[in-house]
Amino acid sequence: MATSTTVAAVSTSIASAAPTSTKSSNGILSGQNPASYMPSNPILLFLIQAGLILMVCRALHFPLGYLRQPRVVGEVIGGILLGPSVIGRIPGFTDAIFPTASIPVLNNVANLGLILFLFIIGLEVDTRVFLNNWKIALSVAGAGMALPFSLGCAIAHGLYYQFLKNEKGLVPVAYGTFLLFVGTAMSITAFPVLCRILTELKLMSTPVGISTLAAGVGDDVVGWILLALCVALVNAANGITALYIVLATIGFGLFMFFAVRPAFTWILRRTHSLQDGPTQGVMVLTILLCLASSFFTGAIGIHEIFGAFLTGLIMPHEGGFAIKVTEKIEDLMCALFLPLYFTLSGLSTNLGLLDNGITWGYLIAVTAVAFSSKFIGCSLAARSNGLVWRESFSIGSLMSCKGLVELIVLNIGLQAKILSTRVFTMFVVMALITTFATSPLTLALYPPWYRQKIQAWKRGEIDWASGAPIRDENSSTDEEMHRQKRGPTKIRSILIYLRLDNM
Repeated sequence: MATSTTVAAVSTSIASAAPTSTKSSNGILSGQNPASYMPSNPILLFLIQAGLILMVCRALHFPLGYLRQPRVVGEVIGGILLGPSVIGRIPGFTDAIFPTASIPVLNNVANLGLILFLFIIGLEVDTRVFLNNWKIALSVAGAGMALPFSLGCAIAHGLYYQFLKNEKGLVPVAYGTFLLFVGTAMSITAFPVLCRILTELKLMSTPVGISTLAAGVGDDVVGWILLALCVALVNAANGITALYIVLATIGFGLFMFFAVRPAFTWILRRTHSLQDGPTQGVMVLTILLCLASSFFTGAIGIHEIFGAFLTGLIMPHEGGFAIKVTEKIEDLMCALFLPLYFTLSGLSTNLGLLDNGITWGYLIAVTAVAFSSKFIGCSLAARSNGLVWRESFSIGSLMSCKGLVELIVLNIGLQAKILSTRVFTMFVVMALITTFATSPLTLALYPPWYRQKIQAWKRGEIDWASGAPIRDENSSTDEEMHRQKRGPTKIRSILIYLRLDNM
């Protein structure tokens, strides 16, 4: 009897859905506008939105690619062009193409892509790179977070009282939470974009590339932990609740590493997925694990992306398993999901809010602090580890890249109402400027001819001042003697799998 009731209920549900499908399939023939938003069938407008976003982003990436800019720059600029700053000013455009009622559908699809993207970032974080170069990685990552975090908190004081405390219609978050968030946003480094730039500039196997990559791993992990703490503080009703959220997150992380990871690795060995690559069943299990972990972290009060990132972290790297999983899902994610997400960042950006001298002054200050603090902190740390000044400056330039990760952080801050739209716009512009400047500045500081010269000099093959080959082994220049006294920089290379070189 129960089975019959269940079947009847399912049949009723299917029957009730049938008219919607019929109506939508005959919409244009019955005189309906397929471009108008229909709550019963939102997919039609979504297809128009997605198609327009992809075309605009691709069109922008074509010229930006010649400037060696990562794809995310074109995606955010595309969103700004389609948003209220430019094309959105055309009467009726936003209401027709991006009506408010349709944004949740677009946002849900984009956030699914974001979850998969954070899963892949976790996959790409190979802790062996950090551990094999722990000394320089720890010092560069530490200095590259401490100085920007401190100066970020200082400038956050002015931002809070100028733009949040007295903003009409906005209930500001706690002062300490805002300082923590801005400090985190200032100190973050875009690890995926960093991988892409290092590959594009052929720096991956150089001391600069290996040191930057190792420091980026540490920076990335600490940054996500700080962001999780920010979200926990915002979502908690009081301090005790925030403590419970943090403890639950720590407990869940330990459970994933010490219970789920061994069990999952055992399954991979039983199915020969480590040697032969993941089967379809293993891929389904992996995605389910990612979604379940995302659900749990979202349910306890921090963002869903932290669960996805944690799932990626526990994936084994044996036999190239991590890269094989990445290859199966990355292309679709980068071609469709990520452009939607980062274009939404642009749609939420309103350059019209930068309408007075005080706002522009803070924008310049935020950009200057974000870049200079990261550049100075990382450069000095690299120099203290034995790298020459140009190498150190190159590491500082690379580590100041914000890119994808910064935009994710800013979107979370906007959704959690930590940031107002005006402050969000200021930080998006800062992220674009710092990301855009990274490749040209690094090339200027560390051009190919200089890399060849510095490597030959470190091997003792040439005289630094003249560039002439050294024939007498007993002779050396003052700089060579100084280098020998200081000792060589020990940077250990390691075979790493990286696919995030097309961001």
